[in-house]
Amino acid sequence: MDRRRFLLGLGGLGVASWLPVSAQASLSAPVRKLSLHNLHTGEQVTASFWEEGNYLEDGLSSFSRVMRDIRRNEAFPIDPKLFDQLFLLQLRLGRQGEIQIISGYRSPLTNAMLRRQSKGVAKKSYHMLGQAVDLRLPGVSLVEVNKAARQLGVGGVGYYPSSDFVHLDTGPVRSWG
Repeated sequence: MDRRRFLLGLGGLGVASWLPVSAQASLSAPVRKLSLHNLHTGEQVTASFWEEGNYLEDGLSSFSRVMRDIRRNEAFPIDPKLFDQLFLLQLRLGRQGEIQIISGYRSPLTNAMLRRQSKGVAKKSYHMLGQAVDLRLPGVSLVEVNKAARQLGVGGVGYYPSSDFVHLDTGPVRSWG
């Protein structure tokens, strides 16, 4: 086992420390798989990102590529805990299927440009750390996605109905919007 895979596995153990007990039980699934669709590029990827107690580098890399900064065509390693959150969100909603990605990783340059265009972009955005995603779930109302995400009790949840997305991040537990 290489060092990176070992460290990612340790990170997986750490995930449980920030999850409520009910969510920890859901993470005992033998395989965690997601389907991501970047609405800006049209790219889609379905991959397993966790099996047999380990994060899978191939799945994580393919997700990071789909969630790259499209303005600079720059990929960045996305925090595996974010994929755990997405997995748990789908379990809570009782559905599997496509997750539409509005925004994943943002380079500092892209984030600064977006801040100049909109007051709703944080100066120290978790997007710049590969720890945030703005998303939609086809067939599930934004109200339901927001409610389910908040019920998970992990990370940040932002509700943006006028922009038609929910924001998730792996920062401290908080919510807005």
